[in-house]
Amino acid sequence: MSEPLVTSGALGDVRVLDLSRLLPGPFCSMLLADLGADVIKIENPRGGDYIRAWPPLVGGNSGFHVVLNRNKRSLTLNLKAPEGRALFEQMVAGADVVLEGFRPGVMAKLGLGYDHLQRINPRIITCAISGYGQDGARAQRAGHDCNYLALSGVLSYSGRDGLPTLSGVQIADLGGGALMAAFGITAALYARERLGTGQFIDISMTDGALAWNCLRWGKLLGTPETPKPADDFLNHGFACYNLYRTRDDRFMSLGALEPQFWKAFCRAVDHPEWDRPDYFEPGEHQAQLQDAIAHLFATRTQAEWIALFEPLDCCCEPVRNLDEALTDPELVARRMVVDLVHERWGTYRQLGIAPKLSLTPGSLHSHAPELGEHSESILRELGLSEAEIRRLRSDGIV
Repeated sequence: MSEPLVTSGALGDVRVLDLSRLLPGPFCSMLLADLGADVIKIENPRGGDYIRAWPPLVGGNSGFHVVLNRNKRSLTLNLKAPEGRALFEQMVAGADVVLEGFRPGVMAKLGLGYDHLQRINPRIITCAISGYGQDGARAQRAGHDCNYLALSGVLSYSGRDGLPTLSGVQIADLGGGALMAAFGITAALYARERLGTGQFIDISMTDGALAWNCLRWGKLLGTPETPKPADDFLNHGFACYNLYRTRDDRFMSLGALEPQFWKAFCRAVDHPEWDRPDYFEPGEHQAQLQDAIAHLFATRTQAEWIALFEPLDCCCEPVRNLDEALTDPELVARRMVVDLVHERWGTYRQLGIAPKLSLTPGSLHSHAPELGEHSESILRELGLSEAEIRRLRSDGIV
């Protein structure tokens, strides 16, 4: 096969065959592609990744697809057809990673289980992202982010007024699944340099979400009290770390945990009497202090509070909406918001790359691909002729 699409990034010599769809797998492979990996997104010829059709559309594809699948190439391939499987096996021989997000057992039913792929290429790393892992009583159960968070205990103490609440960000999908997978893949690539062989990575989004309980787990080791909403200093339980509504129905986030920040806050709002040792202790006084601070914040607009706290170091910042975050001068300066120009549908804003590597930085080098946009070029890399490619298309293999 030819050289990877990108060679300058930290993962420039890594080729990933990505069979995943929707959110967890594509976010994982996006992270790898941003850092230089040649990610080939392998999709069913009949419609491809489901997320392509989710509104709103940008240039004929879903905006979700535009963000999640930048820096990748798209190959359509029918893995249920013998000829399609044979082409995939040929690609595995020259690849480094296979990423999939099917229910456990699907790859084996296709004749493409890890043992089979490892015989083709002993150095192949296969990463499977699923809701509950490859084994156990729940392995075949359907699930989504809220289910994984519920079963892992994360939801039980998220929220306030005794009620659990859902985050606007898919914590289990992204944190428990995609990030764990990206970490597992890079660790397996590093281990392969020492061991000379690949391995199988079993990512359960529920397992990953459970790991996000680390702080409350640590507290649970020292106290018999089961966590619940608004019972602790990081989940609405303390006045010094909370959200407060302003006069114009916006919000401010107060995170003055440490004594120096709390003292600075109390001085800034002319309430030195709040600076007592018990500000960081549980008790009924926390509700009273929260009420007092809530009344205070309701006396000014968000803009007025921003102006007051901007020159101070007391961990009080505005709760912005996403449009405001996308125009934040610091985030723009750090290239977390990037303007790109698509040759067909014009300028759009793309998310930037969070890890800033000094020697091998990531890059945004290509837009999210159209379905099967790179099929012909990838098949030519495999040595197929134009006539063979035309036949594969007519037979519905690609």
